[in-house]
Amino acid sequence: MKTGMEEIMKKAEVLVEALPYIQKFNRKIIVVKYGGSAMSNEELQRSVIQDVTLLKLVGFKPIIVHGGGKAISSWVEKAGKQPQFVSGLRVTDAETMEIAEMVLNRVNKNLVSMVQKLGVLAAGISGKDGNLLRVEKKYVDGQDIGYVGNIKEVNPKILHDLIDHDFLPIVAPVGMDENCDTYNINADDAACAIARAVGADKLVFLTDVEGLYRDFEDKDTFINRIGVREADELIVGGYIGGGMLPKLANCTAAVKGGVNKVHILDGRIPHCLLLEIFTDKGVGTAIVGDSEQTAR
Repeated sequence: MKTGMEEIMKKAEVLVEALPYIQKFNRKIIVVKYGGSAMSNEELQRSVIQDVTLLKLVGFKPIIVHGGGKAISSWVEKAGKQPQFVSGLRVTDAETMEIAEMVLNRVNKNLVSMVQKLGVLAAGISGKDGNLLRVEKKYVDGQDIGYVGNIKEVNPKILHDLIDHDFLPIVAPVGMDENCDTYNINADDAACAIARAVGADKLVFLTDVEGLYRDFEDKDTFINRIGVREADELIVGGYIGGGMLPKLANCTAAVKGGVNKVHILDGRIPHCLLLEIFTDKGVGTAIVGDSEQTAR
């Protein structure tokens, strides 16, 4: 009996700890970039969707921006082609673009179904809808890598309309250029641009790492919280490499663009989103404006 009461009290303590964060972020927009292992594992998929749905139900205004990298590569291989990447960006010819859009649409509608099974209305769109994401061709060191888009302009009207009508928007990173040709967009870039355009209070990147380290080989150098100036110094100083480099650059750009706080979380941890937002300690790395660095 005592053990049962202790468990109940612990649950009550968790709710009390979450209360000030629920109050603080009520009616605030949070953009969640969803990808990596959290997308390919069914159990983690459910965990992420449960987290985002709960955020919606307690008063947040969440937007999901998702990728589809591993699934796209799998279907490209099924079509008899070899996936190619330049500086982490998929080389996208016309056939690959068609495959990518097909896969992203399938992923998008699957996420819509998962959200709606939990009793929340969701609307799956791509950057083509409502001219949400207007792009131009992206070149990498002068190299043409096909239908890969660099975001020129974001028209967030469709997102605000959906949110105002109580929908949870789920966005696939596909956009159009001025000729209405379709382009694949890096999902991190799309999430960052959307977060800035809608005036999001938070932008969350679900990744396959615990967060940010000053030295990735030394786990004692984990960074729980960092200001944009120090983050820029880490980038310039060569402390950050690999796939984390463009991700951190996106994080600092988002904060400089008006997003209050950006979180890098390990999407392999069940309910990492709730743990980061609703607990005092958090589980990932938060990137904030320099004036906010001393406060949680």
